[in-house]
Amino acid sequence: MSKPNQLCRTVARFNALPAGMRTWAVSKVLGKVVPLVGTAGLRYDVITPERVVVSIRNQRKVQNHIQGVHAAAMALLAETATGFCVGMNVPDDKLPLIKTLKVDYHKRSQGDMRAEAKLTPAQIQQLQTQDKGEVTVAVTITDASGQEPIQAEMIWAWVPKKRN
Repeated sequence: MSKPNQLCRTVARFNALPAGMRTWAVSKVLGKVVPLVGTAGLRYDVITPERVVVSIRNQRKVQNHIQGVHAAAMALLAETATGFCVGMNVPDDKLPLIKTLKVDYHKRSQGDMRAEAKLTPAQIQQLQTQDKGEVTVAVTITDASGQEPIQAEMIWAWVPKKRN
């Protein structure tokens, strides 16, 4: 495994905090790095190189006209979880970029929502060793009832930060 990148080192700084405080602090800091994430109030519940869990509360600022989490906020939730999974693994000289964001809406959501993104060891190896490429990141989005109101496919690419 490669040495931890800047995002891994940043997240690791919060590991000494108690779990509840850690989640709040990491969410606050990362919400400042990506302003839309902060505005939507996304919470980073778990961040490891293999797995990222992000949640959103069903509150007024992210609701649609029927008081559910807005479709765009659901897509943001999935994109953020998968993006941070990729971000935890790309070397510092690479830039992660969303290539495909596909979301299928199957039913109304109920209450708060959660996205869990995962990478396989083979995908992590690919991210850490190939100069550029793309990866489909598995993501499951559930609502407060435990159902999956949406399904998403997120394809992420990575390229060198400096163009030749």
